[in-house]
Amino acid sequence: MLKNLCITSLMGIVLLQSCSPSNQGEKEAIPSEQETTVTPEQLDKLGITNADHLSAASKRALKWPNIGNEWFIEFSDLQPLKGDLAYEEGVVRRDPSAMIFENGKYYVWYSKSVGTTDGFAGDIEKDKVFPWDRCDIWYATSEDGWTWKEEGMAVGRGEPGAYDDRSVFTTEIMKHEGKYYLTYQTVKSPYTVRVKNQIGLAWSDSPDGPWTKSEEPILSPADNGIWKGEEQDRFAVEKKGDFDSHKVHDPCIVPYNGKFYLYYKGEQMGEEITFGGRQIRHGVAIADNPQGPYVKSEFNPISNSGHEICVWPYDGGIASLITTDGPEKNTIQWSPDGVNFEIMSSIKGAPHAIGLNRTADTEKEPTEILRWGLSHIYNNSDYQSIMRFSSRRVTTHKAKGE
Repeated sequence: MLKNLCITSLMGIVLLQSCSPSNQGEKEAIPSEQETTVTPEQLDKLGITNADHLSAASKRALKWPNIGNEWFIEFSDLQPLKGDLAYEEGVVRRDPSAMIFENGKYYVWYSKSVGTTDGFAGDIEKDKVFPWDRCDIWYATSEDGWTWKEEGMAVGRGEPGAYDDRSVFTTEIMKHEGKYYLTYQTVKSPYTVRVKNQIGLAWSDSPDGPWTKSEEPILSPADNGIWKGEEQDRFAVEKKGDFDSHKVHDPCIVPYNGKFYLYYKGEQMGEEITFGGRQIRHGVAIADNPQGPYVKSEFNPISNSGHEICVWPYDGGIASLITTDGPEKNTIQWSPDGVNFEIMSSIKGAPHAIGLNRTADTEKEPTEILRWGLSHIYNNSDYQSIMRFSSRRVTTHKAKGE
């Protein structure tokens, strides 16, 4: 019967020697050792050839948690929607919210704008610098999740001079105790390279509105970065500041443990490209009331990777799909307390800007809420449309006829 194999790496030997003759005979050489215990089961499962000669990759594999494949899924190709949410030339419809089911139909909210994207090279007072610039929040309904009817605008831009006068976009929906809450990004004119995005909130007694908007943002970027010079250069900084010193994006409020957790994406002044891509991280702010005030967690940032926020409750904690940017992109993570997240699976091909199906039974299994939902696709550089995604659990890999 095989015994556990101990792989011992000598981390270093400290020799305490003195130039004084009185200490020359003393032996102070004490090795500091770090042991890696490898079981026969680990050797067999990982296919390690020789436990006495572990590669760097094998040493990393031995540290992996034994969490099975319950969180591993594969996404199918996106499918076009029918009705009013089918692709329409000249119109941007993107960043769908989660779906809720009310009055016998699904509801979804999204960013809508018209016209081409001009970037920052022209007249920013007149042009549209991004597809999500000059947006309002619209909504649509569907009985089957495939064919959609556009119902109209839910939340529009503010009056000139307001914090949301330029664009309102990338919204999320939360229903709580009979009320409905839309949280979303905001931009105030002029939309310059260094403009600081904020987060707004609207609420209603009905998913069809009317909506009451917050007079002030419910969340703003950290105010501890320092720009360098006066040019519109977001990479030129004297001090970068916190992970969210430039923008707070992609908000999503989740009722959790008797409070309200506002998850969001942060962009930092002087953003860098790291070995994992863009320097994007997530944060959370917590309130006792849906309307705030929201206080940023002292543990922020709570991710070191990611892009759009995609979170859902599971098993007493919060799960998060991390995509697009950073060294831990393309992973599903879970936290027992909504703050401290660990990787549960590594996936591929996750859709952008996922709108979850909030009617799903999230406790059925970890990824049940990802079985189908909405996303968006770039039809071209100017226009995007909303699509439908689906996924499936994968527990084996078999060839045809196997």
